Amino acid sequence: GTGSNILSALQDLFWLLKSKAEKQLQIISVLQWVLTFLIMGIACTLILMYILCTDCWAIAALYLAWLVFDWNTPKKGGRRSQWVRNWAIWRYFRDYFPIRLVKTHNLLTTRNYIFGYHPHGIMGLGAFCNFSTEATGVSQKFPGIRPYLATLAGNFRMPILRDYLMSGGICPVNRDSIDYILSKNGSGNAIVIVVGGAAESLNCTPGKNSVTLKNRKGFVKLALRHGADLVPVYSFGENEVYKQMIFEEGSWGRWIQKKFQKHIGFAPCIFHGRGLFSSNTWGLLPYSKPITTVVGEPITIPKIDSPSQKDVDFYHSIYVDSLIKLFDKYKSKFGLPETEVLEVN
Repeated sequence: GTGSNILSALQDLFWLLKSKAEKQLQIISVLQWVLTFLIMGIACTLILMYILCTDCWAIAALYLAWLVFDWNTPKKGGRRSQWVRNWAIWRYFRDYFPIRLVKTHNLLTTRNYIFGYHPHGIMGLGAFCNFSTEATGVSQKFPGIRPYLATLAGNFRMPILRDYLMSGGICPVNRDSIDYILSKNGSGNAIVIVVGGAAESLNCTPGKNSVTLKNRKGFVKLALRHGADLVPVYSFGENEVYKQMIFEEGSWGRWIQKKFQKHIGFAPCIFHGRGLFSSNTWGLLPYSKPITTVVGEPITIPKIDSPSQKDVDFYHSIYVDSLIKLFDKYKSKFGLPETEVLEVN
């Protein structure tokens, strides 16, 4: 009996230690992505400049030469790596929240798609995990479909960061890149655009389900020009992982944010999550709240080389209705009351 008790105690200790180790690996995996998002581009630029001033300048010079040669690669779909997309670190990243990907309809590999991702949140954590890694099984759930998450073009001017982003299938959210992927890269491509962008991130806060969409019609025009089907995507919980200081319209804080958004392309948010060692302190780590990304039914879009404003408005209204229906259908399954309404701004 004593031996059995000792064995049982050792087993309990083993599982406890394993659980703690997994939790620490989850925290590390999320922290590295947060730091990548916030400072990797600037840090790598400064390091490269420093190396140019040392005896190892030849290494930096060779990379800069490669950078010039490779400058247009992001505009041509990038350089994805299945090895990077399948790193074990992304599975720990997924389990920290956890993040889930829900498929509602099949997608034909003979078509191209534009996924409209909502809401932006602070960092678009659900968009990254689901479409730039294989942690939630996007390739198994949508066989033959190649997702490309579109983000700020400025990120691809940063050394090292650009290569890291491209390895996950991330591309610039500009017309050249999207035109190339949808017209010169065959079929089965899915461009994931976080439609609300920086403007939407300024209003994200826990408990609020709102999207910036009424005047965002450029993605619909692109879909019409290429005959790419539109797919509404809603991520329940994206707004729950960070708390943000919201500045009212007309305040000095909102004025500064809008100036940054207009001239630089992103809006600086004042936000916080939990601390590195305790969930009861403030820090850069997001709160471990579940994020569930639901991919809706594709909307068949005709190919119109020069779509009129009437055409754009018509398919935009269909898209908005489809997004609202998707939200209403799944909201109660993921913790929201039936009375919750999606606010479309």
